[in-house]
Amino acid sequence: MKNSGNDSFQPPWYLRSGQIQTILASIHLRAWGKNPVRDAAREMIIKTPQGIRLQGYHSSRGSAISRGLVILLHGWEGSADSTYIACTGKALYQRGYDIFRLNLRDHGSSHHLNRGLFYAVLLEEVLQAVRQISRHEKEKLVFLVGFSLGGNFALRIAREMRQAPIDNLRHVVAISPVLDPEKATVIIDRQAMIRRYFLKKWLQSLQIKQGLFPDAYDFSEVLKLNTIMAVTDKMLDQYSDFNSASEYFKAYSILYDSIDDLSVPTTIITAADDPIIPVEDFYQLKLNHLTNLIIHTYGGHNGFIDGFFMKSWYEKKLANLFDEMVYTAFQPINP
Repeated sequence: MKNSGNDSFQPPWYLRSGQIQTILASIHLRAWGKNPVRDAAREMIIKTPQGIRLQGYHSSRGSAISRGLVILLHGWEGSADSTYIACTGKALYQRGYDIFRLNLRDHGSSHHLNRGLFYAVLLEEVLQAVRQISRHEKEKLVFLVGFSLGGNFALRIAREMRQAPIDNLRHVVAISPVLDPEKATVIIDRQAMIRRYFLKKWLQSLQIKQGLFPDAYDFSEVLKLNTIMAVTDKMLDQYSDFNSASEYFKAYSILYDSIDDLSVPTTIITAADDPIIPVEDFYQLKLNHLTNLIIHTYGGHNGFIDGFFMKSWYEKKLANLFDEMVYTAFQPINP
C-alpha cells in the first residue's frame, strides 16, 4: 500500500538537502544532553541457540506504567549509541515505552563477543535475539524499528515471521532501509565524503577485531584499500565462502516481490532525495495490504529533521503509530 499523503514531511527551506539531512541524522550535537534512555540502560548479552552472543541495552520504565517495548536496530557501522538511535529511543521512552537498543555483531563495543566476523547475511542471530527479547517481555506489545541496514534486517525479520510468528511483535518499521546493497555500495563509493565516513569506521572496526583475535585475522592488505567495494571483495575472498560480492549482496537484497506477503503490519519510510538508497527501488516493490510505504520528497538518509530543534519527523510518527496500536489492542470487546 502506498502512502496516502497524510503524513507529509515538509522541512524548512534550509533543510531541503538530502546531504544535509543525512549528515544531521548522525551528528552528535542532536544527542547532546541528558537522556533518560541511557540513564536507565542495563547491558544485556543475548546468547542464541547457535552460541552467538549479541550485546544490547534495555531501558525499562521501572515502576512506571509501560505502553510496550520498542526494539531499535542501527545501521551499518552504527551502534546502539548512534545519534538517530539515541534520539528515537529518548522520544519513545518519554512517550511511555521501554526501549531495547540491540547491537549487531562487531558493532559498538561488541567485537569481543564472537570470534567470527559480521556479515549482513547473518539474519538468524538477529532474528533469534529479537525473538528472545520479545519472549522476555511477553506481557507487552513489542515493536521493531530498523534504520538503513537495520531496516533491511527488520524487513527480513518480518518476512521470516510468515513461517514462525513472534506473537507479541505487532509492528515492524524500516526507515531508509537498504534494498539493493550492491547498488548502494557503488553509490557510496562515488561520493567522497560518504565513502570516507563509512570506510574509516569499517577499517577501525576491523583493526579492533584483529587486535582481539590476532591468530584469526590479518587485515594488513585490507587496510590499504580505499573503496568500500574493494574492501568487500577482499574480505569476502579471504574470510567467506562467497564466490563474489554480487553473490553476497544478492543474499540479503530486498527487491520486487521479496516482501510481498508479509503477515505482520509493516511501515517503510524513505525519501526521494536519499543520497545512498535509490528511490526507484521502492516504487518497484510489490506490497500487500499490511505494508504501508511512505516516500517523502525530502529527508535524506535516516534524517527527516524538521526544524531548528533538530527533531526528526519519524520520532512523533512512531510514537503516534504505536500508541494507536496499543489503544486498539486493549479496547474492550463489545458483546
